[in-house]
Amino acid sequence: MNNREVVVLSVGGVRFVTWASTLQQFPESRLARMLNNDDQEFKLVNGEFFVDRDGTLFSYIIDFLRTLQVSLPTDFSDYQRLRREAEFYGLHPLADLLSQEELLKPRMEILEVRFSLQEMQAFFRIFGSCSTTVETLAEKITVFTGQQSGQSWNSPFPSQKPLVPLPLERPSHHDVIFQCGTDYSAGDQFVARYVSVKPDNRKLINGTNVLGLLLDTLLKDGFRLISTRTVSSEEKVECYSFERMRPARLTVTAHQTPGSSEVAQAKRSQVQRRK
Repeated sequence: MNNREVVVLSVGGVRFVTWASTLQQFPESRLARMLNNDDQEFKLVNGEFFVDRDGTLFSYIIDFLRTLQVSLPTDFSDYQRLRREAEFYGLHPLADLLSQEELLKPRMEILEVRFSLQEMQAFFRIFGSCSTTVETLAEKITVFTGQQSGQSWNSPFPSQKPLVPLPLERPSHHDVIFQCGTDYSAGDQFVARYVSVKPDNRKLINGTNVLGLLLDTLLKDGFRLISTRTVSSEEKVECYSFERMRPARLTVTAHQTPGSSEVAQAKRSQVQRRK
């Protein structure tokens, strides 16, 4: 069968449509052999392959074949049943991972936003326990700078002069620093810094407005605000703490060597856990 040919499966009455190449990710699996009519467990009925198995659990099987990643919901608990399905389909790398439940259990993720408002400037520092989350958030934030006259520094809209994007400060993989507002330059000129947070297209100069947009973005990303405290009353530093359950995600290399130990292969970095 051509690897770009569409295949339709009915698993326990649940219909799935995918490419043949997806089912051929692991050539020794029963799903790959099914395409060559080498497995009597799969019946071809009216152009669809039918198998009497759990359709709900097969959704995780097909997701694994499409992404080569094991990513389960935070409330998932049917590891043994899903492992049994993986063994039935001959997906031994997946079955091996599912036998190591601790690797797949979700982890609590912590993130803090520190905010300081000093005269016409606002300072932000974001720290997260997960470096991938911090990196993703940093990609959403852009700081623009430009000069303005004293008469327009407090305008809610940037001037018509070109604004130049500035790189964010990254002291480590786990934190990011930036600021907005205005700073005196020379004469009646001020250096203005605007902040934009995707997908919002506005360029905001007011620190309180930036803070509100940033907190709203985190809430939409699944974080929960757990505390607000004043870190330093003299420097007016406030800290907003968030948490969320983050599903574990493991990556597997396709085309494993038949007969080899998948557990050993996982330890040889063929399985990678995202930070």
